[in-house]
Amino acid sequence: MGYNVTQKLIQDHLVKGEMTPGEEIGLKIDQTLTQDATGTMVMLELEAMGLDYRKTEASAQYVDHNLIQEDSKNPDDHLFLESAAQRFGLHFSRPGNGVSHPVHMQRLAKPGQTLLGSDSHTCANGCMGMLAMGAGGIDVAMAIAGEPFYVKMPEVWGVYVKGELPDWVSAKDVILEMLRRHDVKGGVGKVIEYYGPGLKELSAMDRHVIANMGAELGATGTVFPSDEVVKNYLKRQEREEDWKELIADNDAEYDLHETINLSELEPLIAKPSSPGNVVPVREVAGEPIYQSYIGSSANPGYRDFAIAAEIVKGKSIAQGVSFDLNPTSRQMLQDLVKDNHIASLLSSGGRLHQAGCNGCIGMGQAPATGRNSLRTTPRNFPGRSGTKEDSVFLCSPETAAASALYGKIVDPLDLGEYPKVEEPAQPTVDTSLLEYPLPEDEAKSVELVKGPNIASIPEMDELPDQLELPILLKMGDNISTDEILAGGARVLPYRSNLPEISKFTFEIVDDTYYDRAMDTKEKGGHAIVGGYNYGQGSSREHAALAPRYLGLRVAIVQDFARIHWQNLVNFGVLPLTFSESEEAEKLEQGDVIQFNGLRDALQNGQDLTATIKGKDQTVKLRHTLSYRQVDMMLKGGLINWTKEKA
Repeated sequence: MGYNVTQKLIQDHLVKGEMTPGEEIGLKIDQTLTQDATGTMVMLELEAMGLDYRKTEASAQYVDHNLIQEDSKNPDDHLFLESAAQRFGLHFSRPGNGVSHPVHMQRLAKPGQTLLGSDSHTCANGCMGMLAMGAGGIDVAMAIAGEPFYVKMPEVWGVYVKGELPDWVSAKDVILEMLRRHDVKGGVGKVIEYYGPGLKELSAMDRHVIANMGAELGATGTVFPSDEVVKNYLKRQEREEDWKELIADNDAEYDLHETINLSELEPLIAKPSSPGNVVPVREVAGEPIYQSYIGSSANPGYRDFAIAAEIVKGKSIAQGVSFDLNPTSRQMLQDLVKDNHIASLLSSGGRLHQAGCNGCIGMGQAPATGRNSLRTTPRNFPGRSGTKEDSVFLCSPETAAASALYGKIVDPLDLGEYPKVEEPAQPTVDTSLLEYPLPEDEAKSVELVKGPNIASIPEMDELPDQLELPILLKMGDNISTDEILAGGARVLPYRSNLPEISKFTFEIVDDTYYDRAMDTKEKGGHAIVGGYNYGQGSSREHAALAPRYLGLRVAIVQDFARIHWQNLVNFGVLPLTFSESEEAEKLEQGDVIQFNGLRDALQNGQDLTATIKGKDQTVKLRHTLSYRQVDMMLKGGLINWTKEKA
């Protein structure tokens, strides 16, 4: 039996474990990606480890999230990140250079390599024939230091692609179709691998759009082959020497099978407030809109802006609509300017913003309360836009641009002739805002520049043998990391200051949590209870670290999203699931649960029992920690475990 592309990538990088789905494996990491919302903590972790110089082939630190400089906190941290990149031998992408994922694709992505990023949408670079995965910052720090990345061996979900996209349908509709079929947890424990004759109809950047939102399916990663399409892309980026062919063997098999016929797709849209709430655009046509937003890592390509420009060319957007344009890389923006597409967008009434993540992460462009916002972004979780009572729809650039003209949601199929756009024959290659690593001997003399907003990570204690914990929250399904700890302009400037950022923890769910948690902090801590797919969304480790700082010791849910589960383990929060779903009915907010002999129980099996104080009831629970992770948990998390190992 031959191998599929995912299996080839894993086999080439496997350093521990066996390729049996569900078993823990260790992978050698070739490249890493960090951005400024998560990278500050990574750089502090590298400093704490005493790292001399990166051990990866290439690592890059991007500044793309925290671009608003309303005071000194963000620019101070940018200087810190630049000095840390110089000190540890990383590429440094300066503010204004663009969003990490498309810039990495342009300048550093290599077929056949592994990429680990402290951003959940790192999976976007699977479009280049890479195994690209998101992870918590400390996992990325360990990879930069040369340690393997540990993950459960995924199943490989083969998606056979045939046909070609009809007019007015684009790559965003392909991934929305996957979300329509499988919702936000359909990809958990899986790598999605696309193959088949239809791939020749999808450009490298179309594939990026699809791979990017594999994160919204909960997938470990998304993989495309490295074929002639990828070769042509690298050639146009003046990097043809980095190409290598990587395709599935003719007799390759997959653990799961799916078919998508591109020819049968229609324009789709995800309604508020979940990327999995997908319906045909025609079903919501006529809904009034306040905002139409083009850009983000989920639609970062030249054609995504050029097609919008052609749709609005010579016309004016509807009165009262904010038409927000968020370029995703500096070099792509220059091509749009040269080809007059920016002129068309501005002449129609568009608002041009700097190249970066911007409104996708709640950094500006928040919609008005109670008004509908159409966005080509990857997520519409509650409050992520920066507006607490937001109403965000996810759609293609075609749908967003057409709707901007009419002030209401429009099915682009009703517009008539589809404008055609061509990629530039020779796109701009601009590295003026990308700083290359210093040589190792020169890097060692660099001093880290620390502003007043940077605070060290506090020490974590070991896991006690007995715990008595009040349940401070009981939540439902699909709680996202944005709801655990919001992003946006209010919160992310404190990313390097744990005591301050923790004040925003769970405020969207329950704004009394912080004060109640602080009351438990010195009394042994507390627990929370949740439903299915707990912790979906961003890889921000702050969503685990801030609750831990506030005293969270145990999270009990029906099941976890992969990255957040791993982040909880890394910081010594015990992640448990109910052995049977009905067990959740026994627990209520305000109950107190007791664990006795906890350390031995973790080491001796996967089943645990907790007692509900004063109710004469027990709750049967399970953990899925590996032996390595149990040892890590007992020591209070990855930092303590690493120190002892060293």
